[in-house]
Amino acid sequence: MSGPSNHDPGRFHRLASRLLDAVYPPRCGLCGDRLTHGRTLCLPCGDDLPRLCAPFCRSCGEGFDGRIDGDFTCPNCSGVRFSFEFARPALVRDDRTLDLIHRLKYQHEPHLAVGLGIIAREAFDDPRFAPALAGRWPLVPVPLHRARMRERHYNQAEEIAIALSPLIGLPVMPLLCRTRGTDTQTALGRRQRMENLKGAFAPTRLGRKRAKENPQGVVLVDDVLTTGSTMHECAKTLRKAGFRRVFAVSVMRG
Repeated sequence: MSGPSNHDPGRFHRLASRLLDAVYPPRCGLCGDRLTHGRTLCLPCGDDLPRLCAPFCRSCGEGFDGRIDGDFTCPNCSGVRFSFEFARPALVRDDRTLDLIHRLKYQHEPHLAVGLGIIAREAFDDPRFAPALAGRWPLVPVPLHRARMRERHYNQAEEIAIALSPLIGLPVMPLLCRTRGTDTQTALGRRQRMENLKGAFAPTRLGRKRAKENPQGVVLVDDVLTTGSTMHECAKTLRKAGFRRVFAVSVMRG
C-alpha cells in the first residue's frame, strides 16, 4: 500500500454523503435538530461534550479530577516508554461521544467524522503542537487492515483526519499500512495489546519517501486512545522508518 488509490472507497462515501445532504438536509448527530453549513453536530451539543482540561497526564492525556500542581504522569504510564512524545485527546470519556464514535465506526455514518474532526482541532491549542503546526507535519491516520476496510468501506481515523486537515492547515498522508489483522483488543490489558500489535504496521512507499526527504515529524490521528498501545506501535514503526518526532491526537480518551 503506497498511497491513495483512484478507487478510494472513502472518496466514494464522502461524495455519496454530500449528495444525500442535498436531498435530505442533515440533522445533529445528538439532538436531531436541522443543520446547515456542512456541520454534523449543532453548536450547543458540540459545546456540551466534556473537554479534556488540565490537569492531565502529559504522556497519554488521562484526566485527573483532583488538584495537582505542575506536570504529572499517571500511574498507567509510569514505567512505560511510548514511541510517541505525547498523546493529546480533545475529550474525556463520555457516553454521547462514544455513541458518535461507534456509529461512525460500525453503523456506516461517515458524516459524523466532520463534527468529531472539528472537536479534535481543539487539541491543537496545546502549545506542544507548535513544531508540528509550524513545520506542516503530515496527519497520519491509524490504518485499518484491508479486511476491515472491506467491511466498513472507509477508515474512521482517516475520515476524522480529512475533516481536521483544513482546520489546522496540515496535510493528510497515508504513511502507514496495516500488514496483518489482529484480534479485538477490547478485553486485553496494555501488555497484551502491545503483544497483539507487534509487527502489525509498516511504512508505505510514500512513508519511506517522506521519511528520507522530510523526517522532522508526523502527527498520528485516531478516534479513541485507551491504553496507547496502537499509537505506540504506529509511532514505533514511523520512527524506525526515519521520522524524528511523533505526536498523537485523538478525539476521545477511552
